[in-house]
Amino acid sequence: MLRLPAEIGPYRCGPGRPLLVIAGPCVIESEDLTFRIADFLRRTGDEQGLPIVFKASFDKANRTSLRSYRGPGLEQGLRILAEVRKALSLPITTDIHLPDQAAAAAKVCDLLQIPAFLCRQTDLLVAAGATGRPVHVKKGQFLAPADMRHVVTKLAEAGCQDVLLGERGTFFGYGRLVNDMRSIPLMQSLGVPVIFDATHSVQEPGGQGERSGGDRRMVPTLARAAVAAGADGVFLETHPDPDNALSDGPNMVPLEELPRLLRQLAAIRTLYLRDFAEDSA
Repeated sequence: MLRLPAEIGPYRCGPGRPLLVIAGPCVIESEDLTFRIADFLRRTGDEQGLPIVFKASFDKANRTSLRSYRGPGLEQGLRILAEVRKALSLPITTDIHLPDQAAAAAKVCDLLQIPAFLCRQTDLLVAAGATGRPVHVKKGQFLAPADMRHVVTKLAEAGCQDVLLGERGTFFGYGRLVNDMRSIPLMQSLGVPVIFDATHSVQEPGGQGERSGGDRRMVPTLARAAVAAGADGVFLETHPDPDNALSDGPNMVPLEELPRLLRQLAAIRTLYLRDFAEDSA
């Protein structure tokens, strides 16, 4: 049976709860950089009173080119994430791409993440759900919001109690994504919280030939709109130097700009929750 609000480590995500922030670099580039970003996020969360879940991938298995950087791999990546979690007391999430990665990642991570392209993979969903960890599944760019009911059912039947669904845009022709904010309440109607992935929503698939492009200038606009539409959380990839990041640089928010954006999003969420409380009274 699903829980609502969902429980992610020490946090609760869903109706009436503060905005959950899932943030971090696209991929683990080095141990030092991973710690620097995580520490900055922890301090930002403490200063603003925001629940932060740190995200970094040990492997980007869906890169456009074979020559693109993928990450340090499962063993080394999970070791780094475990040390971040222990040293900074931050809940952790990472992508898994194969069913046999689920159990190992669940030993380290407070939340497992399923990439959008893999959201229909039954064996992967069942393996993730069977770990007992919360699971965040991004809606495929090719799916209608209502189709995510099948994802929720697979996870619930595998034993997962805490499910998050992510909105990250829908294919609109070639090389472009658009967001239909109606997907937020539509997926919430399935009985789960919805996270808005603001950085992948501005992605331009294949936009740079052997790499995906993007327009990070649009991240704040979309994030503000999504929180105003009722999103329970936001997913934001961030980096101190996005132009030189090894993956998804065009989409990522410069680290120094993130606190201001989070203050704006938290203020919008506060207004939304005030009206939610009044409507429920």
